[in-house]
Amino acid sequence: MSLLVLFFECFVLGCIAFTLPCIFPLAPLTISHFTQRSEKGESLLPSALAYALSIVLIYVGVGLVVTLMFGAGALNELASDGIFNVFLFFMLVFFGAALLGLFDLNLPSRWVNRIAEKSHGKGVLSLFFMAATLAVVSFSCTGPLIGGILVTVGGVDSMQNYLTPIIGMLGFSTALAGIFFIFALFPKTLQHLPKSGAWLNSIKVSLGFIELGLAFKFLSTADLAYHWNILSRELFIGIWILLSVLMGLNLWGKFRMPHDSVLVHIGRMRAGAVMLCFAFSLYLVNGFFGNPLHPLSGLLPPKISVELAQKTIGNAPRKYSEFFHMPHHIEGFFDYEEAKFYAKQVNKPMLLDFTGHGCVNCRKMEAEVWSDPAVLTVLKDNYVVVSLYTDDKTALPEHEQFDSAILKTRVTTIGKKFKHLQASRFASISQPYYVLQSADEKMLVTPPIGVELDAQKYLAYLQQGLASFNKPN
Repeated sequence: MSLLVLFFECFVLGCIAFTLPCIFPLAPLTISHFTQRSEKGESLLPSALAYALSIVLIYVGVGLVVTLMFGAGALNELASDGIFNVFLFFMLVFFGAALLGLFDLNLPSRWVNRIAEKSHGKGVLSLFFMAATLAVVSFSCTGPLIGGILVTVGGVDSMQNYLTPIIGMLGFSTALAGIFFIFALFPKTLQHLPKSGAWLNSIKVSLGFIELGLAFKFLSTADLAYHWNILSRELFIGIWILLSVLMGLNLWGKFRMPHDSVLVHIGRMRAGAVMLCFAFSLYLVNGFFGNPLHPLSGLLPPKISVELAQKTIGNAPRKYSEFFHMPHHIEGFFDYEEAKFYAKQVNKPMLLDFTGHGCVNCRKMEAEVWSDPAVLTVLKDNYVVVSLYTDDKTALPEHEQFDSAILKTRVTTIGKKFKHLQASRFASISQPYYVLQSADEKMLVTPPIGVELDAQKYLAYLQQGLASFNKPN
């Protein structure tokens, strides 16, 4: 389902991309070309179909190249790598700045000219080069969007993540190809297109602000994994408030970027977009002062407490939350052995929460499912919860490091230790992943579950574990 969602998200982005100033003006040229073919008595369906398929092949080819260059394991590992996430942050800032119009992002003109020359011939090959011309001419607009897709989909927490660049580009290109297919098949649709104008550049600039906002998600991932503590939740939200306000002012014409035109009239659509930006800013202000923002929980950093939680285990107190408190004030653990020891003392079952600092679905589960009153009561009263961050970069003492055959790497960090535990015992490296077991490591419910946004189903899973734990031997 995550791949299907990814496809439709990128499909919507492809539809938006058509309205950008580097692509929208190409529609009349496409229609003119196919009008000439129609006047010569050619059947438009085969050529329009070949043109659309060529667009898809070109963009999917980019996704395939990324897949072959990085591979599944590399993408999964890179998704939580600090250096790589900082690189993605700067890449998205670069792409966002290009969309804002701070500089132009263009391919060399000789590439464009050579490809355009080959598009004037006949046959399927000319249609392919015509599609290639669309791709390279529109690169100044689509380049940042494509770059955004490729750098963001690499972080999908799934064994299938080698497919994500291909699926992302397939969704994006299918939308573009579908629109141009309709124009190629029905050339008279040109008369129904709105006229070009300042609205084209406004969409481009708005996407630039959005891409800048998403960039900070990757900086936050690195910050959390390495405990740099440079991007607090409040600072993150404050940056989003600023970007949202600037976007609203830009649409209003009060804050102009280099390629913006002077607005003499604000239509209803633009006025509605301005109000939406300011409303979103006010909504973020609510979260700035500590209130939950459930719809954005997967993107925002969690609330961090600098206090050290203590719990008596045996005869001595031990730290179990050096950096984070559990969501919703759940008294849990962040160390597997300590949690297991405590669960045996209090005779309670364990909930193993394999999670990640950069895991979007993990935050959604905590915000939308763990917050359910019935679920939260069971977690607090009936389970010993242990959150195991598989992407945590805290170094293990040298005497605790070892070689993992299943991960094919040396385990040098806390995150890799927990990832090895998950892979070796449960044959999975996806997050979130919830395992119910007893203190003697007997599984209570099989198989474990992953993302389950239906709180009632998740509650039923927890209750099934309790029933199994309390069942007489």
